[in-house]
Amino acid sequence: MATIATVNGETTPDKLGKTLMHEHLVIGYPGFETHTTHPGFDAHEQYRVCVDKIQSLQELGFSSMLDPCPNDLGRDVELAAKVAQRTGFQIVCATGLYKQSEGGFAYWHFRSNFGSQVDAMAELFIRELTEGIGETGIRAGIIKVATDAGAITDYEKTVLEAAAKASVETGAPITTHTDNGTMGDAQQRILTENGVPAHRIIIGHSCGTDDHDYHMGIARGGSYLGFDRFGLEVAFPDEKRVASLVKMIRGGAGDRVVVSHDSVWCWRGEPIPPKVLAKMGEGGAFDPTHFSKLIIPKLREAGIRDDEIDRLLIENPRRFFEGEKLGTLA
Repeated sequence: MATIATVNGETTPDKLGKTLMHEHLVIGYPGFETHTTHPGFDAHEQYRVCVDKIQSLQELGFSSMLDPCPNDLGRDVELAAKVAQRTGFQIVCATGLYKQSEGGFAYWHFRSNFGSQVDAMAELFIRELTEGIGETGIRAGIIKVATDAGAITDYEKTVLEAAAKASVETGAPITTHTDNGTMGDAQQRILTENGVPAHRIIIGHSCGTDDHDYHMGIARGGSYLGFDRFGLEVAFPDEKRVASLVKMIRGGAGDRVVVSHDSVWCWRGEPIPPKVLAKMGEGGAFDPTHFSKLIIPKLREAGIRDDEIDRLLIENPRRFFEGEKLGTLA
């Protein structure tokens, strides 16, 4: 049986239970440290907020989550470990790098003046997967990559190639960020062409579009799709997300969809002005209980059975981490 590195040691896929596959304890966009008048949540407040969020999920029967925050987006694995230890919740963290426009591009771009960075990035990812992140001893359980809307930059392609190299060497799965429901098919192609089995890939934020052909193309390619921004209606309306998910399930692809919210519980700095953040939260944005409380009833109203819902939350995360190959879709 496969093992999964969590922030508090190893677990196995059968012990994951009910799982959300894309939530964030804390995010800090590069440059947050320059906004000295708004430092964001302090350590004590971060811990309190995260414990509270986890406990609200436990009340709904959840026992695990993936926090796919990459290295350059304010990742705090020691915070995650403290929260996991306090609550008994299983948290899987990530290694990886974010998209060019909002990640650590400047650092790696400077290094690229002295040669290709594929090997250096891959070496970093491999170390964090096999030995630990920095001096913490906490190992990442997945690789995170990202691309922007409409095109993949040379830098983002470098990160994808490095992630593929690390995945092939370690067997670690990969999860991705996409924008506006674009470039997921290109991500899938680059990763698989570089040796990553399709079923070890989640194309994240696929619910940023209701293009069924796009969804089914990725599904037929053998990868999982992340319908993982429920509640974030500023990006795309939940009504369309639900309709698209129902269509996927009825199209026979319900075995390759994982769900979540992309909620952010704490911020470093103040990237979203408070008034805007409050307005965003009115529709359920950044609430990790939103799917259970508001989306599941809508799925049931659409005729989706409880066992099909359980497959999204329990069976699909288990099979993804187990590494089970997906069947062929018509």
